[in-house]
Amino acid sequence: MFDSFLLAFTALFSIVNPIAMALIFSQVTAERSPKERVQLAARVAVYSAIVMLAALWAGSYVLNFFGISLAALRIAGGFVVAERAWALLSAPEAHEARKQKQAAPAEEAGDSDVGESAFFPLTIPFTTGPGTISVAIALGATRPRGTEGLTEFFIGVSAAALAIALLIWLSYRSADRLVALLGHTRARVLTRLFAFLLFCVGVQILLTGLLDAFPVLASGR
Repeated sequence: MFDSFLLAFTALFSIVNPIAMALIFSQVTAERSPKERVQLAARVAVYSAIVMLAALWAGSYVLNFFGISLAALRIAGGFVVAERAWALLSAPEAHEARKQKQAAPAEEAGDSDVGESAFFPLTIPFTTGPGTISVAIALGATRPRGTEGLTEFFIGVSAAALAIALLIWLSYRSADRLVALLGHTRARVLTRLFAFLLFCVGVQILLTGLLDAFPVLASGR
């Protein structure tokens, strides 16, 4: 359970990166009142938890329903996770610019659109977009083959998703303080650090898929 939690928490934190995203959240909600920003932070956290949990629990099973083997899912998921991590490592500025563009409609939303803005665009695609969903599905594909350890696995990854949602809430509601404390330079350093950890997670998922697809590699023969 603890191993599953650590794997999922590292991967999800790296791709969501709530601390760095809080800097952009501060910018796109600058015209809103403090009360509205607190409401947005809470709603985005709840919606993000739902998105991550749905992808973790059901994503791999849905793909398996369409005849995609667990090994193939792990190999493809490992590639996707590693590719996302490499993009964060090599061009964090491009990632920030894309996120800024995704969140831009929230700046123009009126006071009555707090709930709508919280889901789109601040949850999807800004906070938990296609990248986060694909990473969560890839993590779900690392579940045990049989029933043994399956409950512990899902408890671990679910706890990690809820912990990330809690960090999203804390980071977004304290966005102004984080801006003053970190700034963009330190945020990019953190982004690169966790992007490297995410790259390692992607390689591990890919390696697990290859060992499943080619058992001879695991036996060393």
